[in-house]
Amino acid sequence: MSKRLFALTKWFRPGLGVKRWLIIFIAGIFLMTLGLSYIMVELRLLATVPFTEIWDKALLEIALGLILIAFSLLKLSRNLLAPYRKYQQGSVSDIVYAHNKRQKGIKVVAIGGGTGLPSVLRGLKNYTSNITAVVTVADDGGSSGRLRREFGVLPPGDLRNNIAALADDENLMTQLFQYRFNNGDLGGHAFGNLFITALAGVTGSLEKALVETERVLNIQGRVLPATLQDVNLVGTVRLPAAPAAIRVEGESQISEAGGQIEKIELYPADVQAYPGSIQAILDADLLVIGPGSLYTSILPNLLVNGIADAVRATRAYKIYVCNVATQPGETEDYTVADHVIALEDHIGRGVFQVVLANNAYPTLNAGTNTHYVKPAPDHHEIFQRYDVQSVDLTDVEHPWRHDSKKLVGAILNLVEKEKIGVP
Repeated sequence: MSKRLFALTKWFRPGLGVKRWLIIFIAGIFLMTLGLSYIMVELRLLATVPFTEIWDKALLEIALGLILIAFSLLKLSRNLLAPYRKYQQGSVSDIVYAHNKRQKGIKVVAIGGGTGLPSVLRGLKNYTSNITAVVTVADDGGSSGRLRREFGVLPPGDLRNNIAALADDENLMTQLFQYRFNNGDLGGHAFGNLFITALAGVTGSLEKALVETERVLNIQGRVLPATLQDVNLVGTVRLPAAPAAIRVEGESQISEAGGQIEKIELYPADVQAYPGSIQAILDADLLVIGPGSLYTSILPNLLVNGIADAVRATRAYKIYVCNVATQPGETEDYTVADHVIALEDHIGRGVFQVVLANNAYPTLNAGTNTHYVKPAPDHHEIFQRYDVQSVDLTDVEHPWRHDSKKLVGAILNLVEKEKIGVP
């Protein structure tokens, strides 16, 4: 009780700009109550007096009370919100409205990694704050791989990209988080990777480091690892000139092998899913798988023990987002059907209900290296198992990528149709 009383008295310290407006607010309440009481007394005792005369006598007190109340509330709200306003753009009413609207949004879980998943998150954060990104931690290349080998931490790169996607793009801290050093011993490292690694050391765990990182960037939602255990990818790859498939270890090595991937596995195979990720999947209203590298971003999540089972068990509406373009070393010459069959080969059927694919193949800005994922052949077996929806999802400037607005618009359209039962 004494702690609560002490905390309450701190609001009356000099310099907070609270006491004077609180006193004016109380004075306004008093004047308005006085005016209303006067009307009630006069009506009870002097029933013969015309109501207009009674109202004229009380009008000044009521009006002055309302003015004092409104003025004091305005000043109080400005003083209390001032420390936070500098991080937000726009009027207070617009900020509060947008915040409350996002808080009431549907619960979304997005599964993936790499550069594909952030395209979903950037669009979704405008509609809901109830977003959970479940991200792979099997990366062993680049900055993440170096930090993983030198400090024994889980690779922070995919976590960083998705945290940044849920943050304010205009915020200087977000830009700093994505800054990559070009020279010296730090060359190739992203500042955010170093930040998460250092914070994991300070807090004692990656789990706590992610919570603090999300707080610093004030993101809409949260980003969770698929597992907290050290895990690597192992691929069975068939090279063009080799008589038999070879075993390739390490995410960065699999796509660089230059062959056709036949199978992806985790090592060790018995890694357990992070409980928070499992719970988020089970609680979700909408589950989005992808987009992202099929074998090195999406499957590494679904192969973690417990993830695929949770995806099957959840009552969420489940959508698989197929990539716009094929990926060298992973999905060359793949159609939409090939992507789906590869998922089924690894985790079985019935994991999702809808396949969302792109059906636009622009040549402008595409260059010579862009090879689009073509639609599934007519009468393919996947049409019997899934609702396959195809729309234009391409980014005008970078047509091999998804456009965030188009993608999220298509996803929300599917959700709305499902909700109202439109076929």
